[in-house]
Amino acid sequence: MALTTQPKFRTVAALLEEMITAREWAAGHKLPSVRAIAQKYDVALATAARALEVLHGKGLIRPNERSGAYRVADPAASAAPPDHWAACLRVTPGPWQEASLAVTAAGFRELAQAPGVRLDFDTVPTDLALPAAALRQKVRQARERGVGGLFFLPSRLNETLLAEDERLLAACRECGLPVVLIERNLRGEHRPLEWDLVCPDDLDGGFRCAMHLLENGRTRLAFVRGAPSSSHNDQLAGFLLAHFQARQRDLLPDGHPFPPTLDYAEGSPSKEAYRALCDRILAEGIDGVVCYHDRAVIGLAIELLARGRRVPDDVAFTGFDDQHIGQAFAIGVTTYAYPGREIAARAAPVMRQRIKDPAAPPVKVLVPSRLIVRESSGGATAGRAPGD
Repeated sequence: MALTTQPKFRTVAALLEEMITAREWAAGHKLPSVRAIAQKYDVALATAARALEVLHGKGLIRPNERSGAYRVADPAASAAPPDHWAACLRVTPGPWQEASLAVTAAGFRELAQAPGVRLDFDTVPTDLALPAAALRQKVRQARERGVGGLFFLPSRLNETLLAEDERLLAACRECGLPVVLIERNLRGEHRPLEWDLVCPDDLDGGFRCAMHLLENGRTRLAFVRGAPSSSHNDQLAGFLLAHFQARQRDLLPDGHPFPPTLDYAEGSPSKEAYRALCDRILAEGIDGVVCYHDRAVIGLAIELLARGRRVPDDVAFTGFDDQHIGQAFAIGVTTYAYPGREIAARAAPVMRQRIKDPAAPPVKVLVPSRLIVRESSGGATAGRAPGD
């Protein structure tokens, strides 16, 4: 096969598929290891691994975490066709993109290895800056390849990307491709839910984060919110609910001032956004902050430290998603973990039900998680999850 300008992993996948199609590897045959494939085709290990993912997405191989990948029987010989789905995860671009994608995609990559499931991460591209007609063609091609549903994480970053999301979903509706949203609804303050949604229980997360700070003696909290989205609104709702309960438990007096919401300035450089937020935190005497994401905790903590303030002594923080850098940061980030595996596991039956009953009203499935306490909040159990 002649080399093309397509990505290297697709070229390697095509070469391997030729060997399978030519029946050089029979059903049950163990494929070469990722390292052997990388050496044979002179590519990186990650490229070889992604090539195998493409073959798995097509139902040609079956991966085994302990022993490698195996050629499966021809689809015609199978008693029942597998569930064939696609995933399109629009993680916010920027320096944190790869880390965020790893957390979000982990559960779906695990789902892709489940028996009777084919999950393709490349059929619907994450770059949707295409005309509506081109997106419709992409969706039609996915349907022609047997894709029966799409797991979709919409972008929350700006109105331009929202318009792209809306064009894709319109194409899915026109072509009859079922969609299950992941993590959040489409961008917007009070966006009606038109598609099934499987997401973290962000209200529970906001409640737990705020109550943790209040129970540890913080009395003047603020919530830092990102782009307008259902997930951030639910976090804020839980944050406010914690203040209501704190009054019931006499952790706060009845006349305590209403906690402020600080919006991360969209479109501003990170340094300017964090400086403006810190100005508000210091001016209003805030001693505890719940942030919509771990990266906001780290940005604010660095800015406060640069101003001679102490974290968590002067200001304590909690975040969301349990990003890897929050575990390695010198001041570990207390966080409400992202339940990636559980979300993928719950999304699969939601998709099957949607395919079975396409006219049913949309459902929202909340997946609870846990608060992981580390140094940023000054908790007595830093480094352990409550109950561990």
